Parts: sequence; structure tokens; C-alpha cells
Amino acid sequence: MSLHLTAEPANARATVSFVACRRVARELAWHLQRLVSTYGLVKPRILKVNCACGLCNFRGHGSIVKKLTIVPMLFRDINLDAAFSAGQFIPYFQPLVGLRSGSLEGFEVLARWNHPHAGLVMPNEFIGRAEREGWIGELMRELLRAAFLRMSEHQDGLTLAVNVSPVQLRDLSLAKQIRATADQAGFSLDRLMVEITESALTENLEQALHIARELKSMGCRLALDDFGTGYSSLLHLQSLPFDELKVDRSFVGSMTERRGSRKIVGAVLGLGQNLGLTTVAEGVESEEQAGLLRWMGCDVGQGWLYGRPMPPEQLDDFLGSYTPRPVVLTPRSCTATSLEDLSGLPSERLAQLQAVYDGAPVGLGFVNTQMRYVNLNHRLADMNGFAVEEHIGRHVTEIIPELAGPSGDALRRALTGEVMSDVEINLRNRRTGHPRTVLLSYQPVRDEANEVIGVSLSAIDISERKRAEEALRESEDHYRHTVELNPQIPWLMDAEGRNIEVSPRWQATTGLTREQTSGNGWMDALHPDDRGRITPMIENSLRSFEPIDVEYRVRLPEGGWKWMRSRGSPRFNSAGKVICWYGSVEDIDQRKRTEEELRASEARLKAVFNSVPVGIILADAPEGTLRMTNPEAKRLISDPVLPGPSSRNFSRWWALKEDGEMLTCDEYPLARALRGEATHYEEMLCQFADGSKRWLGLSGAPIRGEDGEVAGGVIVVQDTDAAKRELKRLLGVAETVVGELRART
Repeated sequence: MSLHLTAEPANARATVSFVACRRVARELAWHLQRLVSTYGLVKPRILKVNCACGLCNFRGHGSIVKKLTIVPMLFRDINLDAAFSAGQFIPYFQPLVGLRSGSLEGFEVLARWNHPHAGLVMPNEFIGRAEREGWIGELMRELLRAAFLRMSEHQDGLTLAVNVSPVQLRDLSLAKQIRATADQAGFSLDRLMVEITESALTENLEQALHIARELKSMGCRLALDDFGTGYSSLLHLQSLPFDELKVDRSFVGSMTERRGSRKIVGAVLGLGQNLGLTTVAEGVESEEQAGLLRWMGCDVGQGWLYGRPMPPEQLDDFLGSYTPRPVVLTPRSCTATSLEDLSGLPSERLAQLQAVYDGAPVGLGFVNTQMRYVNLNHRLADMNGFAVEEHIGRHVTEIIPELAGPSGDALRRALTGEVMSDVEINLRNRRTGHPRTVLLSYQPVRDEANEVIGVSLSAIDISERKRAEEALRESEDHYRHTVELNPQIPWLMDAEGRNIEVSPRWQATTGLTREQTSGNGWMDALHPDDRGRITPMIENSLRSFEPIDVEYRVRLPEGGWKWMRSRGSPRFNSAGKVICWYGSVEDIDQRKRTEEELRASEARLKAVFNSVPVGIILADAPEGTLRMTNPEAKRLISDPVLPGPSSRNFSRWWALKEDGEMLTCDEYPLARALRGEATHYEEMLCQFADGSKRWLGLSGAPIRGEDGEVAGGVIVVQDTDAAKRELKRLLGVAETVVGELRART
């Protein structure tokens, strides 16, 4: 037999042809292809195989055929007892690495068969038969036992991930088997991640859910493996309590070349992030792939870039030599094509945020709702005395223990949605031991549903400033101003009201240069209608030393106007004289537009309220104080009928039901509405203070607040007097006619 191999750079199809018996040729070709593709002999290039069978004319050639056909021959006669007792089935360990910090998170356990004749046999050659013949459970227990024993020697929090066969999810004793194996090895199950493929969930989802809940109750975590290659049903993600979502290697391997793969990976990662799941990418083989995955927000990477599967005896050397190598979050880690196709995805926003972080003159960071660091710049890391990667994923109190006490109250309040500014705390650098003073500000970050998802924090190390102030004996005065005023002052005026310094944001908003804005030049940007109103207000503050708080419109460079709010306060010297004014400007355009829309909406509603042809009366609970009536209600129910502010005062008038029974105070529709009852349309004869009577139709309903409690009541009044009297007249006429007809007969 001769074997000819050629490697092609493009996608090629493996072709095998034999001049021999069809059945034998097909079987041998299939196994040849499986062996070559499994062991990756010429990876990353594509293998094209041509084969021919013939007689061996000299020694040595026959061993090739034996090597190629030995795997299918193994399955004809397997002594499982001997294989298990000899420990031929062994676990291999492939590293799982955190993409943010580069730290080692754990290992995935992979099955290998160390056959005495065939050597190392890959799992795709024997797992299928183990499932068909029923020894997959014994195989799993053997692998877990060895893996648990090996990893129990390392009490450093490293996790293990193990795949569960679809066949095993039919066995309700699966969880108990895993617990028993872990107990024997002294391995804590909170370090175990059980991976389930989607195909395993299609047969009996209820049974899989039962097993999953049992595993979770034991402390295990669950991962949905190979997501996107099977049915990819969101029902599975919703039904089972997964902790982790794994992106299949088929998408990861082609994501740097294929736009479709990048989109799929981005969508799967986004889905996992929105569901609060840890995301893991399989098949990471290059720095470019790792950079792109980190750019998309993936949490953990697995693949040959971080290490190939290794036998147990190599673990110690690997752990001893492993050095965290975080992926640098920079556009250079992606190809130009990758960046072009990522428009609008989190990568673009993340790039902008990272640029702000890296260029900011203050320490910046983001903390999630669990008070764990998600991102920060080097300046903040230096303040805390730890490297950036040492922060990621750790609780703030691990880095700054002082925040566990009252110093952390401001952060906890910010997580409830409250903005906290100028929080000064005294800390000690954990590396140098030097004391320092830091000025912190916390800004809640909200998602599209307006829910707080974390806190953006800024920190300024004011230690040098504090020491200088103490040396100049101004520490108390300066401390008051650094707490009360923003350390980054947008504008500064002298005691006479002339602008000295201006924020670059003002220049970007108005288009005026620094020179044009100085003095009173900043008023050139104001709307003409606002300029005459603002000037006397500022002059009054300069005379009275009252804080400045004015709202005005400024002209935009591209045209149009924007509402702004400017606030400022004076600073006094030791003699009580104003030396300057500090202040800031904020954008209130959206608020003003909303207020205008609300006023317009209120005017429209009031016009409708006043123009409807029925009377409407609104009253507040619980006393029924009248809040609003429209003109028709005032015409139908005059002031003497409602003598006081309370609708419960009916002592000066009365009403009769259609059956002639008089209504009590508590029976009036408005009184019932204030008790939470809705009344249907009722007609009643009302007598007014002047002695006149009129038929009115009334209906009422309660007004409830957001908490469901009755906040007031509303009644609708219709004038039915004319119709009622006409009906009564017609009934009288009819009765007369009937009487005459009866007399004639």
C-alpha cells in the first residue's frame, strides 16, 4: 500500500479511492479520513488523500495498513474489565482562561483511551459505542474519579468542567453517582461545571430539568455546550438553570475571516450577557481570535492558544509555570475587516469608553451590582496599589477594605440609584503602606429599562493637595470647598462677574473660543429673549452673594438652541470678602422640552374637559374635597348645591331615586366612588337650594394611585330632565288614550 499526501491552502475535499473490494475500500477510506482529521496531522492546512491498495513487495509496508485499520478492529473484541482495571481510560485536562485577566479559571475534563496497541485513542472513536452498549456511566465515573483525585490536591478554587452524554440524562441516578464519586475523592462540587449539549435536551426536557435541579442543589453549576450548532432553542435556556453558555468552536474558528461567524458569536455572547450567564468560547487558537472575543465581552477562552489537553502527570508543571497573560483590549487585536463589521456593536462603544478611561486625568472604574470591578483605568489601579488585572472580578472590599464600613455607604446608596458626589475617604496603599486621601464620586449606570446595572466611579488622589493645605494652614477651609464644590470646575468668574476660565464643553456647545467667552463675551451665545432676563439676576447675586441659579438657551454651532442651567457660589477669603465665583453648567434641554410637551398636553386635555357636553366633577379622597369641575357641571349643579369644599356636605339638597326612595349621603355616586366603588348610570330627581327640581343621570368611578389605593373620585352628570319630563308627558297621554278606548268598549 502507498500513501500520498498533498496539502492545499484552500478548502479541499478529502478524496479516497481504492482499487479493491467496494465494502473494504469504503470502510478503510472512512477510517483513514477520521484518523487524519482527528489527529490534525497537517493542520491548519486541508489534507487531500489519494490511496491505492496493492501487494507488499518488501518488508515494512504492511505495518501501514495495520496501523490504519487497528481502531475499527478494536471494537470487534473489547475486554472492558481489563481496560478499566488497567486504568486505560484517563482524563485529559484542557485549560480554561479568563479573557479579562488572563488568569487560569480551571480545566475541562476530556476522555482519552490509552490503548496498549493503538496508543492514544480519541473519544470520538469509542464514546459512541460506550453509549450504545451501556458502559458510558462506568466510563464517566472512572474519569471523574481520576480527575477529582487529581484536582483535590489543588485547593486553589480551580474548577472542573465535564461533559454529560445525552444517554446519561435518561438516568435519574446521575446526580447521586457524581456526588458519591466526589465524596470519595474529597472534591467539592461547587468547583464542578456540568456541560450539557442541546441535543441531550430534545428527548425528555422534564427529566433533564429534574436532573439539572438535583445537580444544582448539590452545588454544581450547569453549562449549555455547543450553543448554536443544534436546535438552539431559547426554551432550553429558559427552562434549565444554566450558569454558563459555550460558543461552539466552529464559529470561533472562522470568526476572523467570516462576517457571518462574527455576527453569530456576537449574538450568542450578547444573549449570554443579557441572561447573566458566564460566556465561554471554545477553539481559541490565535491572539487575533482572543482579542476579538475579549472585544465582544466574552468571559472565558478555551483552545490551543492557552494549552492543548494534557495528561494528569503534566498538570503540576503546567500550574507551576503558568503566567496570566490578559488580552489587551485594543482595536489592534482585531483585523480591519473585523472592526468594520462590528459597527454599532458593543465594541465601538467599548473603544470610546476605553479611550476616555485611558486618557482621563483621574481614576475611573465601573462596578457591577455585586460590587465587583468590571473595568478600570491604570490611574485608579495605581491609586489602589494593585494591577488592573488583579481588580477584575474582585469585590471592592477585597481591594479597599475600608469600603466594608461606613466609607462604603455612598457606593451602596449609588447602587440604589442615588448620585453621590465628592465623597472623601482616607485610605492606605496596600503595596506601599502610605496613607492617602481620595475624593470619590459615584454615578449610577442604568440600562434601557432604567434599572441600575452598576456604578461608574471617579477618583482623584488629593493627598498632595491636603499636605500642601496643612502646610499653609488652610486645610479646614479648603476641605469645605473640595467637598461642597466639584473639583473639575466648568467656569470661574471674578468678584465683579467677569468670566476668567471656561470649560471646553462650553466651547464645544456654543462654538465660542476661550477668548470670545472671556469677560462678558459668553452672553453672546445666549438667546436674545433670555439675555435681558439673565443679566439682572446675575447682578443681584453679585450684590447679595446669593448663589447663582439661572436657566437660558444657548446657540448651537449647527443652528438651533439648547436649554442650559448654570449654577455657582461665591468663595470668601478670611476677611469675608468674595474673591471669586465657582460654578458649573448642565444640559437641561430634554427636561425643558418635556415640560413644554406636558404643558401643551395639559392644555389639550383641559380643552377637551371643558368642551364635553356632560358635566364632570373630580374630588380628592378621603374627604371628597372638590378638585375640578367643568362648565357643564357648574351649570347643572350650581354653587348652592355644593355649599362647601367637601362633596360629603349634602345637607342643603336632596335627591330621589326613580322608585321614589330618598338617597342618603353615603349613597350618592361620588361618595361611593370615594369608597372604591364604580357605579353604573343612574337617574335621580334632584331638588336644589332654590326649590327647583331636575332629573339628572349620574355615574361614578374611583381614581386609584400607583399603589392601588383610592386617591379620589369622578362623577359624570347628564341633564335628562327634558327627556324625562317628555317621557312622563307621553306616558300620560298614552294613559288617557287607553282610558278613552276602554270607556268606548
